[in-house]
Amino acid sequence: MNAPLPLDGITVVDFTQVYLGPSCTQLLGDYGADVVKIERPGAGDLSRSSIPDPDGPDNPIFLSINRNKRSVSIDTRTEEGKRIVGDLIAEADVVVSNFRSGVMERIGFGYDECRRRNPRLIWASGTGFGEEGPYRHKGGQDVIAQAYSGVMWRRASEDVPLSVYPTTLCDYTTGMHLMQGVLLALVNRARTGEGQKVEVTMYDSMLHMQMQEACMQLNRGREVNWAAMPLSGVFPTADGAVCMVGAFKENPLRDISTALELPEDLSARPEYSTLELQFEHKPELQTIFRERFAGKTTEYWVKRLEEQDILCAPVRSLAEALEDEQTAVNRMVLEMEHPTAGRVRALAAPIRLSETPAQVRRVPPRLGEHNEEVLAEHGYDAERIAALKAAGVLR
Repeated sequence: MNAPLPLDGITVVDFTQVYLGPSCTQLLGDYGADVVKIERPGAGDLSRSSIPDPDGPDNPIFLSINRNKRSVSIDTRTEEGKRIVGDLIAEADVVVSNFRSGVMERIGFGYDECRRRNPRLIWASGTGFGEEGPYRHKGGQDVIAQAYSGVMWRRASEDVPLSVYPTTLCDYTTGMHLMQGVLLALVNRARTGEGQKVEVTMYDSMLHMQMQEACMQLNRGREVNWAAMPLSGVFPTADGAVCMVGAFKENPLRDISTALELPEDLSARPEYSTLELQFEHKPELQTIFRERFAGKTTEYWVKRLEEQDILCAPVRSLAEALEDEQTAVNRMVLEMEHPTAGRVRALAAPIRLSETPAQVRRVPPRLGEHNEEVLAEHGYDAERIAALKAAGVLR
């Protein structure tokens, strides 16, 4: 018999959509929580329609972050719909949302109201900027958080155009902070019996990601830019590109010179003899590196750099990374059989527990798939459920 998962017995009422919130609640579900996803009738989570796809609302974007959840599609604009959700919250352990500030209060499920119904409840919210301050009414969106927090501004050099980071960095990071907050609150409740409010913001998460750079800026007025290091960078090769990090060694330039088969040890030149001088002469050094890398293959240069213990890697596409042997060894791709989408491959949970590993207990739900099941568990009989469907409260 399988050991109980860490969050077995924990019920989560999930108001989340898009990415920030669902990434949090999927991990809670992966480790045993019963996650009941509240969705809008007829539409559901916005990620059900964010891209055109043959499987429509069960497209890969939605499927990627909504396994181990049950979907209940309720019209919360109706009094009866509010009553149903209130019944779910009264017996839940956690409520999670990622609407902009004030929305949960407007629909009747703000922290104070939920705590009145259930003092042991953990009420967790992820927003763009928080409940106070000049940006509190702004929507939380990944690219906007990149721009406001300084993340977008920081790049290898000023001549590199400002651009959007192409992976949802802010959503994912904030979602993980939201999950951490929920787990911390659950630990505290186990000791005290009391629930509490958990708040995270995309803005704070992005600032916190820059904690080293921020501390230097706050205390020395200096910018730290790891992408601007003179002996590091991405260099095109004859058949691709190599990422090289010339750091964490006594004299990395000497070893780079050896690896790149240069006619001399560049670190012996007076103009490159210290890190400060290497920063000053970075354009010349990088030109030398680019010319050498361009002449041979990625595989050749990775082997040469590794022989000198210089940190390096081939620059891979996501498709290549997913097919990499390391990905298979780490068991990072799982398979699910979905009733409408068929065989679905997705990424597994990245946290490996030796005794209670994550499990796929439920495939991502179809919209409203669990209406009857969830309501029956909360005392609604078949006749009442049929009446709610007829009234359009459940769809």
